[in-house]
Amino acid sequence: MSSVKNGAIGVTSENIFPIIKKFLYSDHEIFLRELIANAVDATQKLRTLSRAGEFKGELGDETIEVRLDTEANTLVVSDRGLGMTAEEVERYINQIALSGAEEFLAKFKDKEASIIGHFGLGFYSAFMVSDRVEIETLSWQEGAEPVHWSCEGDPSYTMTPGTRTERGTDIILHLSPDCKEFAEQAKIEELLRKYCRFLPVPIACGFKTEWKDGKSVETTERNIINSEEPLWTKRPSELKEEDYQHFYQYLFPGHEEPLFHIHLNVDYPFNLTGILYFPRLKSNLDIQRNRIQLYCNQVFVTDSVEGVVPDFLTVLHGVLDSPDIPLNVSRSYLQSDGNVKKISSHITKKVADRLEEIFKEDRAAYEAKWDDLKLFVDYGSISNEKFWERAEKFALLKDVDGKFYTYEEYQKAVEEAQKNRDGKTVYLYTTDPEQQWSYIEGAKGRGYNVLQMGGQLDSHVVNFLEQKLKDVQFVRVDSDTLDKLIEKGEERVVTLSEAEQKMLTSLMDGALDQRTGFSVSLEDLGADALPAVVTQSEFMRRMRDMAQMSPQYNMFASFPDRVNIVLNTAHPLVERLTREAQEALGGQLAALDEREKPLRDEEKAFEEKVGAKEEKDQSEEEKSEHKRIHEGLDMIAEERTALCRAHGSHNALAQQLIDLALLANNMLKGEALAKFVRRSAELM
Repeated sequence: MSSVKNGAIGVTSENIFPIIKKFLYSDHEIFLRELIANAVDATQKLRTLSRAGEFKGELGDETIEVRLDTEANTLVVSDRGLGMTAEEVERYINQIALSGAEEFLAKFKDKEASIIGHFGLGFYSAFMVSDRVEIETLSWQEGAEPVHWSCEGDPSYTMTPGTRTERGTDIILHLSPDCKEFAEQAKIEELLRKYCRFLPVPIACGFKTEWKDGKSVETTERNIINSEEPLWTKRPSELKEEDYQHFYQYLFPGHEEPLFHIHLNVDYPFNLTGILYFPRLKSNLDIQRNRIQLYCNQVFVTDSVEGVVPDFLTVLHGVLDSPDIPLNVSRSYLQSDGNVKKISSHITKKVADRLEEIFKEDRAAYEAKWDDLKLFVDYGSISNEKFWERAEKFALLKDVDGKFYTYEEYQKAVEEAQKNRDGKTVYLYTTDPEQQWSYIEGAKGRGYNVLQMGGQLDSHVVNFLEQKLKDVQFVRVDSDTLDKLIEKGEERVVTLSEAEQKMLTSLMDGALDQRTGFSVSLEDLGADALPAVVTQSEFMRRMRDMAQMSPQYNMFASFPDRVNIVLNTAHPLVERLTREAQEALGGQLAALDEREKPLRDEEKAFEEKVGAKEEKDQSEEEKSEHKRIHEGLDMIAEERTALCRAHGSHNALAQQLIDLALLANNMLKGEALAKFVRRSAELM
């Protein structure tokens, strides 16, 4: 095509109504919100005209009424607002998406900023649930005549003189057969309370009932849906603590009293009001993320506030109201833009400000609430860098004695005693003070401090803090022996000979009775320490803990538990075990030593003969000789191991030492525990 052509995109009117009916809004129940919002706008506009002196009549009863007729299958929304002339019906009803709100706001922008509608499509949501929609309207203007409008969900409509005698508008919906539920009182009350309970114009649906003579009787008193005033529209200086508590119970009846609240009131560079409450999260992560309700000029929009509120703040409860959050025409989905990001950042800052303020003003009260706040602060620190930059000042660590420290305070408190030979300060922690009590007591006996880190997020927190805090390492108090938890370079040397160590290790392997996932090591822990202790790999346990919460660590979830039993060679019971084993196996071990000696002599002679010659340079005869010697030595070693294991498998003292170590860690259960009890009785 060589020439340039300009034109306008055509819209076929016949296709508009099927699209409106099926796709205009994400949920058909939204029609009621839109019709009520239009009625509220009409009332608010009339109030504005009255304040401006253009409307000189009496406002009178402004209540918006919702009337239902289940037999006729109709729903009526009636207001006493501006009403419309025939010309206005032509302009705002017969021309789709021409919003009167935009014109009104432009004219009265200095006097009124709470008009809800902006798109001009809300009225047409009525066709999602109706086969026919009628309008009866009478304008506020002097000399205006009533207008009746009717449409059956296609581009054709009928306009005739109306019958309304008072200013305002009735929207009459003749509901579709598949939408009969919207003619039911209970359903409509539910929707009105969901979407309209904070609107600034009274909304009535039916009449209140009372219990009389054993039955429910309808009274003459209107059933006003929105009787509670929205607290966030008031100034904080006008409110008392009990007002906030009352409002919280109204929003979330039956919930436990919140810790505290934040009242948001921002008018620049965006408009945002609201009240956010800190719930008591404790140590569980069964978090409800739909407890922040988003409003636009007091009309409920959604309780899915992702995007407006950072993820970690979705655990808060409360309300937010902002006309500056961009929404699609149904107001059901948020669009991402600069304002949303600014609002999100501002809310994060206000929450951090409030926490820091409480911490500084009354640290004792803050510490008393810390167990409830910890999960929230940890979650925020891990997931939001901006929040972490602030939280570092008021996040706390709690030790097993119940004392609290900021990160800076704790570093100063323990760095001298708990610095290892590599220059890192080791933070010892417990995930279960009761189960790990003996390890905690041992650490405290050395002058070490032990933190409580048993929260659901703490496996992530320790990794996070190791990255953020300089030269700090977290180690669970039962992950190794005391000398190795904080290595100072002063290790005790095991005095047993190599042969005795091999015998003792094999004996203990036998005593484990084929239990999988166990290993044995020998250390000199001192005569005052326990004869045997259990240790578990810090790295592997941490990975498994995180695997329970993060899919990216799933590979670690399938790894078997590895438990190491450290035998204290300096303990009298272990010395006795070694001595008795040597006495019981002395003859058999000596016989094996006698068989081994000539082979060791041959091995020494062979090494002298071949010198530094590598195996590839040796002759076949030399290779064969080397193989024979080593196979002989390996066979004797296997026999020695088997002998010691067999002795350990029925050695009551060895088995008792293992079970004592496991029992101290709550790891002895079922049949093994029953055997331990019987054996204890026999040994005593």
